[in-house]
Amino acid sequence: MKNRVFLLVAILLLPFVLAACATMSKEECVAADWRVIGETDGANGQDPQRRFADHTKSCQKAGVIPDQSLWYQGFQQGLIRYCTPLNGLNAGQSGKPYNNVCPVDLSANFLRGYSIGKAEYNQRSKVQSVQNRIDSVEREIDEVRAKLAKGQIDEQDGKSLLRKSEREIDRLRFEKRREELELRTIERDGEIFASNPNMVIPPRY
Repeated sequence: MKNRVFLLVAILLLPFVLAACATMSKEECVAADWRVIGETDGANGQDPQRRFADHTKSCQKAGVIPDQSLWYQGFQQGLIRYCTPLNGLNAGQSGKPYNNVCPVDLSANFLRGYSIGKAEYNQRSKVQSVQNRIDSVEREIDEVRAKLAKGQIDEQDGKSLLRKSEREIDRLRFEKRREELELRTIERDGEIFASNPNMVIPPRY
């Protein structure tokens, strides 16, 4: 019975999933300027093979075959806008993947910014991860206190659990402060880079 319900839900959701995956509507496929679309894709740093394949699949129902030559010409133009040091910094800070699309003459400077931005994103994730662990332990403490108040656990056992959890909270808070200091250092490097993309990148990146 559960399998039937799951199958029914999957069938009902399928049109919405396919619509979400589509890169273009039928109307957009018919009126498409493939050079402009390619330029937009390039400016967003899309994976060229995957993106064009998605366009091709989206336009099949409209009976439209994308012009790969025009699209690729536009894509190359878009990369000029995408592959800049500051855009690399922004992409990294947002946690966006790099699809290895920048030409050789542009990739080095893009990656200089991207490495700092990605380091900031990763460090921010570390800080959040520690905070999540703190929140989890605090919830455990609240649960133990509630059980103690209701007499649902032995008092000595409960107090022992509380002491253990409070020590863990102290350790995690210290760890969070350390990670936050590291984050501020990386953020400062990002701010300096944003004002001077030609700066010498510290070896840590």
